[in-house]
Amino acid sequence: MTRKTSPRPQKIGLPPGSPVYFGQTPPGPTEITYFHYTSEEVVEEKISSLAEVFTREKKEGITWLNINGFQNVEAITQLTQHYQIHPLVLEDILTVDQRPRMEDFERYLFITLRMFYLSGQKKEIIDEQLSLILGENYLLSFQEIPGDVFNPVRERLRSGKGRLRMLGADYLAYSLIDAVVDNYFLILEHLGEKIEVTEKQLIEDPSPENLSAIFRLKRNLIFLRRSIWPLRETINTLLRSESKLLSPSTLLYFRDVYDHTIQVIETLETLRDILSEMLDIYLSSQSNRLNQIMKVLTIIATIFMPLTFIAGIYGMNFRYMPELNSVWGYPAVLLLMTLVAGLMLVYFRKQKWL
Repeated sequence: MTRKTSPRPQKIGLPPGSPVYFGQTPPGPTEITYFHYTSEEVVEEKISSLAEVFTREKKEGITWLNINGFQNVEAITQLTQHYQIHPLVLEDILTVDQRPRMEDFERYLFITLRMFYLSGQKKEIIDEQLSLILGENYLLSFQEIPGDVFNPVRERLRSGKGRLRMLGADYLAYSLIDAVVDNYFLILEHLGEKIEVTEKQLIEDPSPENLSAIFRLKRNLIFLRRSIWPLRETINTLLRSESKLLSPSTLLYFRDVYDHTIQVIETLETLRDILSEMLDIYLSSQSNRLNQIMKVLTIIATIFMPLTFIAGIYGMNFRYMPELNSVWGYPAVLLLMTLVAGLMLVYFRKQKWL
């Protein structure tokens, strides 16, 4: 998982509401996808200019504009000005390290959250900020980079299945948020599989590589926790909101998203506990391994202590030592030393120290 460092030091000295992109990823080309739908029909197109957006506005139906990429900040500024969005909201959209939250501006709601999904064959975890502006009959979504988790929502719009095309823009906002939260389960499942593999390797061979893998997984879970925990508060704020933009029927669905968020957080905490236990297992394994090494060295040193004592006695240079002139003196001392070492080994085995 690639985590971006905070871009906030770049903002020092700029006036509030400055429409400048702040992020570590180079801004991609700005692409606008236009959806307009009613219960009977749906129109989906790629928009090349904002003039097309403004001329296509209709009183009936729901409009969803998905803005992907922040290279054309001027076009994004014009779009938000057209919908009378506050400059501070535009600044928060372009500053992509925002904490998930919801703000009520009466005419529209501003919601920001983190979106995670798996990319490529290596299943790299991609994260980006998703900003939503919910109006009476429109929804604006802003993404930093290409790729998202909204294909099921788009398919439901195209096919007309379900109640998506029969309800308002608030239900569309719910559908997008629900898709983001549901994808958290896939991310946690992916990390859970990695944790299982690392745990198996750790038990078989507690190597420094396993320790590095544990710390990488732990950093990923900490980052996920920082991104998901505030979302619980955001959804709860939506549930308690008295905004006219949220119908009572849609609030029931947001309650379901809130329950899913709680489940995600509980799963996340469980994985963090497992990683903490794995770290304890690694430290215990290393400690036991060190104890085994020290035990072997201690036994070897203990065996050689009496042998060194005997060799030291017969290494003294006194003239009169009875065994010096004996023909069997040298083999007798060697036999004695072997006997002492053997008896000590038998004793250690009896005590189950070996």
